[in-house]
Amino acid sequence: MSAVCGDGRVSAMECGDKSSMRCTSGGGEGSLDRLLPSVNTSLSPRKRTTSQCKSQPPLLRTSKRTIYTAGRPPWYNEHGTQSKEAFVIGLCGGSASGKTTVARKIIEALDVPWVVLLSMDSFYKVLTAEQQLLAASNDYNFDHPDAFDFGLLVHTLRKLKLGKSVKIPVYDFTTHGRQKEWKTVYGASVIIFEGIMSFADKELLKLLDMKIFVDTDSDIRLVRRLRRDIIERGRDIEGVLKQYNKFVKPAFEQYIEPTMRLADIVVPRGGGNMVAIDLIVQHVHSQLEERKLRWDMAALASAHQAQPLPQTLSVLESTPQVRGMHTIIRNKETSRDEFIFYSKRLMRLLIERALSFLPSQVHIVQTPQGEDYEGQTFHGKRITGVSILRAGETMEPALRAVCKDVRIGKILIQTNQDTGEPELHYLRLPKDISEDHVILMDCTVSTGAAAMMAIRVLLDHDAQEDKILLVSLLMAEMGVHSVAYAFPQVKIITTAVDKKVNDLFHIIPGIGNFGDRYFGTDAPPDWSDDDMDEPSC
Repeated sequence: MSAVCGDGRVSAMECGDKSSMRCTSGGGEGSLDRLLPSVNTSLSPRKRTTSQCKSQPPLLRTSKRTIYTAGRPPWYNEHGTQSKEAFVIGLCGGSASGKTTVARKIIEALDVPWVVLLSMDSFYKVLTAEQQLLAASNDYNFDHPDAFDFGLLVHTLRKLKLGKSVKIPVYDFTTHGRQKEWKTVYGASVIIFEGIMSFADKELLKLLDMKIFVDTDSDIRLVRRLRRDIIERGRDIEGVLKQYNKFVKPAFEQYIEPTMRLADIVVPRGGGNMVAIDLIVQHVHSQLEERKLRWDMAALASAHQAQPLPQTLSVLESTPQVRGMHTIIRNKETSRDEFIFYSKRLMRLLIERALSFLPSQVHIVQTPQGEDYEGQTFHGKRITGVSILRAGETMEPALRAVCKDVRIGKILIQTNQDTGEPELHYLRLPKDISEDHVILMDCTVSTGAAAMMAIRVLLDHDAQEDKILLVSLLMAEMGVHSVAYAFPQVKIITTAVDKKVNDLFHIIPGIGNFGDRYFGTDAPPDWSDDDMDEPSC
């Protein structure tokens, strides 16, 4: 989804007792920020000089499973609209109280594949030159509500909760400033937001579905802060103690500790209180069960039966040349070399056809003979190609051959073998595609599930629906209807439309598994190449 993805996971520790957990009532809000390191049964100290680490991979392996931090299952229904909001957990507590440790343990205990962690540390305000001098001498109060950009934070969490892509600032604690590059993050089923002022803003509180306060002894917090600031941030002990006594301790007593009354759950002793964490996880699981979303293939299959093909569909004219190439690539006896050759020919024709739907304007040039020629030029900002991996990637050379300097993005969508849902695992989109005409490429579309998810991803990255062109070598009527119904402004271009889809959602008569035939591979049992990516056809 412009280049990037999103994040989080965790570990485990000791136990507390039920009497140490207090409850009240509450509301909810969103979060996400830095990628967490992979976890073992013993938790290593957190090392952080910036608010996020861009070098970490988009997945984490816990003791139970691999957790994809850059992906998510469908967040929309068969109409292409938002189905549900993410469940947002807010974690508050004093500096070095163990909020991140609690977040990590909640994530691991949840054992769900789509979780994002957002830290309030990313939302410190940009300091003026005068404030920079104060910070360098430990005289700037980073523990006051005015130190945080709540406007940006609320805007970011609101978008994240709705499943939109967001850009998160990367804060450098050594220089006390934001880095030039921001990190793009995507939504998930569960969002955990942690920070010392998590409960300090009314608009922020409205976004939180569950509020947790981590209550840790002040002496323990001071020792942790000394160790962190001296070892990880290169500060001297006098400066750390000065800042603690002048700002950290008074701010906790004035702004942070009073918000404990707003919490739904108070967790004494932080990450060591596994009884409290277990109860939190039970509640979150019950909430996720109530919000459960299942991608309804049957609904997609039956919703548009007997309907005429939509006007947004354009099928390449079935000339003898086109039909002859289809005859070759559909033939199961065709060699791989011939399959690739004639597929490429069709792709080139398909891309040329798609380009004819781009806006143009009259442009007059002078010929070498000194005469005017009234021609046409592209009337738009840019053209961006986005391929649905892996089969859609085979169409990129055809696009590059006819569009000079075209930008390319990639989206990986795979099928969950347990639920049958398409799931987003990876995306890399060029920056600022909001005004681009986007050519979305997938070689085959049967149910339309992967294409719908990819289009939804583009829309969530602010691409305009009427500027998206879905191009595919072969589509089933079911897929055409599904995409057109959910996104009526998207232009659909293909070389052929087959009428049927079998019980396995393969196109009939179809073309086979395009990716396997093109790359000469046998599909692993847990890999769906094209249409779910999508079900192979």
